[in-house]
Amino acid sequence: MRYPLVLGQGNFGSQDDDPAAAMRYTEAKMAAIADELLSDIEKDTVDFAPNYDNQTTEPVVMPARLPNLLLNGSTGIAVGMATNIPPHNLTEVCDGITYLIDNPEATTEELARIIRGPDFPTGGIIQGREGIRNTYANGRGRVVIRARTHAEETERGRVSIIVTELPYQVIKSDLVKKIAELARDKKIDGIAEVRDESDRQGMRMVIDLKRDANMDSVLNALFKYTAMQTAFNTNMLALVDQQPQTLTLKKFLYHYIKHREIVLTRRTRFELAKAEARKHILEGLKIALDNLDAVISIIRSSKSAYEDGLVQLREQFGLSEEQGRAILDMRLARLASMERQKIEDELKDVLQHIEYYHMLLSDINEIRKLIKNDLKDLKDKYGDPRRTEIEAAEVGDFKYEDLIPNEEVVVTLTDKGYIKRLPSNTYRAQRRGGRGVTGMATREDDTVRHLLVTHTHDSLLFFTDRGRVFQLKVYELPDVSRTAKGEHLINMIAIEQRERVTAIVSVPKDVSRDVLIVATKKGEVKKTSMSEFEVVRRQGLIAMNLEDDDELIGAKMARVGDDVLIITAKGQAIRFCVDDLRLASRTSGGVRGIRLDQGDTVVSLNLVKEDSELLIVTEYGYGKRTPLEEYPRHNRGGSGVITSRVSDKTGPVATARVVTDQDSDLMIISASGVVIRTDVNAIKVSGRATQGVILMQVGKNDSIVAVATTNGKKSSDQEDELIVDGEGEAVLLNEGEEQVAVMASVDGSELEDQDEESTSTDEDSVQDDQE
Repeated sequence: MRYPLVLGQGNFGSQDDDPAAAMRYTEAKMAAIADELLSDIEKDTVDFAPNYDNQTTEPVVMPARLPNLLLNGSTGIAVGMATNIPPHNLTEVCDGITYLIDNPEATTEELARIIRGPDFPTGGIIQGREGIRNTYANGRGRVVIRARTHAEETERGRVSIIVTELPYQVIKSDLVKKIAELARDKKIDGIAEVRDESDRQGMRMVIDLKRDANMDSVLNALFKYTAMQTAFNTNMLALVDQQPQTLTLKKFLYHYIKHREIVLTRRTRFELAKAEARKHILEGLKIALDNLDAVISIIRSSKSAYEDGLVQLREQFGLSEEQGRAILDMRLARLASMERQKIEDELKDVLQHIEYYHMLLSDINEIRKLIKNDLKDLKDKYGDPRRTEIEAAEVGDFKYEDLIPNEEVVVTLTDKGYIKRLPSNTYRAQRRGGRGVTGMATREDDTVRHLLVTHTHDSLLFFTDRGRVFQLKVYELPDVSRTAKGEHLINMIAIEQRERVTAIVSVPKDVSRDVLIVATKKGEVKKTSMSEFEVVRRQGLIAMNLEDDDELIGAKMARVGDDVLIITAKGQAIRFCVDDLRLASRTSGGVRGIRLDQGDTVVSLNLVKEDSELLIVTEYGYGKRTPLEEYPRHNRGGSGVITSRVSDKTGPVATARVVTDQDSDLMIISASGVVIRTDVNAIKVSGRATQGVILMQVGKNDSIVAVATTNGKKSSDQEDELIVDGEGEAVLLNEGEEQVAVMASVDGSELEDQDEESTSTDEDSVQDDQE
């Protein structure tokens, strides 16, 4: 109970559901606050009715100076009805009743600002106010309560979740057992140990986490699968004039006020009747004192005091029987003059009380003042702070992603459709020109086509060569080892067997874009509003209407005013503004973005960033960086400018992307699944017409297929500062000697049309790399 009415001595049980001791080992008495329920019961304030065996009577209802039904709540089931009233804070309830007395037209919303919500004796945290609003406005609601937790770091550097308060009516021992079972059965990952350290000082339940556990994900799982989050379904049903009614908060307070008005009115009438009776007696005594000698003579001459004497007193002085008996009962000591004055003073005081009682009975507002005074007295005596905190944020049902750590992962997709994800810290940084490590086990006739560094809670849009688009959450992808080939994409989306994914776009949850730009192998481009891709069915949607011999090769999210950069396999590039493209529907075709030479195809679609460079990577592992200032903006549909001098030694351009100063590491993957991670700054900045330097030693019959970058900036120590930009780009951490990519953007970058300039080669750089 929020305000216990009984004080117990001995073992009365615990929050672990321990049974109470036998009655012979315990003692109990009423708490001081319980007296408030019985206050004035002896003054005819309530009706009495026969008890169950008709041997005595019992009150039909308590005078209840204390609004107990709201303070301690009630839970019960009767024939055809049930009630579930939560407990509340005494201070808030008293203030709310006082406010309603002063403002009878107050709304439920106004009262709810004073009585903020249920206040459970076990504390906890109420999630959101929607359930409270429904309870107070309609009499029914669903109040979600969470345990109160905080994190502590152990001496070994691990993190523990400390639980200090539990939701209402949750048994702690059962909860500890449930958490241990879920951890043992691997239904909740990341828990090393759970133990109960509660003592006389209070509750303390410790949940030790594993070193690599994500605390937020473990907490969400505990809230979902255990009683650390429960719902209290309120049903504010009470008896009003012996009839069950579902009451709003205002009606609860209204009926309490009406009840107290009746109680205080009946008490006033009782006090008035008592005062009137005393006045009557005092007036008789005053008459006797005024005629003292005659009264004494009558008493002396009477044969019987209570028969003959009473009759003579009534006949001679006009007294009532009660007055005559009071005179006969008066002791001789009261005949003194001082006692006479006391009787006169008492009569004067009684007359004042009678006048006050008449005033109370004639004005209901005076009765209400008494109610307010009683409430103030209760608040001063028993008021205390809230135990249950109320958080404004609403909590709905947990989604699956709430239970998954928001981690950074590398996604790879092969030409045959095998896809997987794994932590980005799998790949260590190497020097430029290294051989890399195996990033994926592929079949002999399969090759890796896409490399993407993204986030587990992001969405992925898969664009196919036929112009269709599909959607998956990153956490839905198989999480396997570095050398595993993964799972076939056809098992996750309704892609056809001969359909190939040619572009993947990562859509962060908290990053918005205006439009989506798509490009085809034959140089066509199209701009579509991102709103048309908010909901993508499992069967997919049409992203672009293609010609029979054309394929979709790239897709990018863009904003109004961005510049598009298209790169071809033969080393041409064109840059133009997104605004040059008209907004088209998903099912329409595109317009010409670049005019291609015979045998040339588009290999990369990018968006231009300020103070950035274009990174070109050829199929045989050559690459270079070129400032984007060398690519001026042109109108779409032109032939573009040269961006790389390709040859038999370098091979055609495999891919390209825009890099900035914050792009620290470059991840390159070959068709055979070999991945190398190297420093972007180690790649020499060269002109547009150069062929570049060796970035990766490519094996025989192998070629580069995709690149991705990570963003980060070094701090003064060996640790790197975490940076996340609006693009959802990468972040770089330093873990010992190994650099960990936390977040990166999608494969590909942005290029634009540029004027053709003088060409020069970088033979020295190539020669250095070969040596």
